[in-house]
Amino acid sequence: MQVALFIPCYVNAVFPEVGMASLHLLQQLGVDVVYPERQTCCGQPMGNAGFEDEAAGLARHFEEVFAGYDYVVGPSASCVSFVRDHYGRLLPDHQCHSQQHVYEICEFVHDVIRPTSLNVSFPHKVSLQNSCHGVRLLGLSSPSERNVPYANKLRDLLGLVRDIEVVEPERRDECCGFGGMFAVEEHAVSGQMGRDKVMRHVATGAEYIVGADCSCLMHQNGIIARERLNIKTLHIAQILSGNV
Repeated sequence: MQVALFIPCYVNAVFPEVGMASLHLLQQLGVDVVYPERQTCCGQPMGNAGFEDEAAGLARHFEEVFAGYDYVVGPSASCVSFVRDHYGRLLPDHQCHSQQHVYEICEFVHDVIRPTSLNVSFPHKVSLQNSCHGVRLLGLSSPSERNVPYANKLRDLLGLVRDIEVVEPERRDECCGFGGMFAVEEHAVSGQMGRDKVMRHVATGAEYIVGADCSCLMHQNGIIARERLNIKTLHIAQILSGNV
């Protein structure tokens, strides 16, 4: 089994430590992982903004770069869900290999690797950030609006970490307000949603907000920095890999 590590462009540019943590986590779990150097944006920003011709070009390139790997794994629920849910429509005359083989990293570790222990410790209290794409498109946790038993893959994985305390905020899977283009076009609403979300995390008494989407964490971290709040953000791969 060979895994290709997909690092979204904004993670590569703004959160390179998350890319390294993702690589180290997979290596520590014994995965044969490679990083295809020709990779670039998956096309999500263009697709979300309505420029589907540009998104289709990037989708074709993505297909070429990641063809032939058993799995394509990335630390971003939104980018992974874009590949999985939209490439078939963007490339109607193309057999989309990556669409059938792409996984968000927590989804991959939880569902495919299925570790029973991790040799890491994180003696801190963390509040889970459940992103919209992760919850409602990838099933990383069960949506609160559905009458189903609660499950959370991020919480399951953090449960393998020694000394950690995991809590969740009130309205645990309500949107933080980022939403890509929404944050640009409706910045006032986006900002208020973000402040509300951060304050619910703060109310838990947690030291860290931990999630699987850097975009959500980036949005909330901007609010934390501006308002000088006593809480930090971390991508879950940093904790699971011990690269904090």
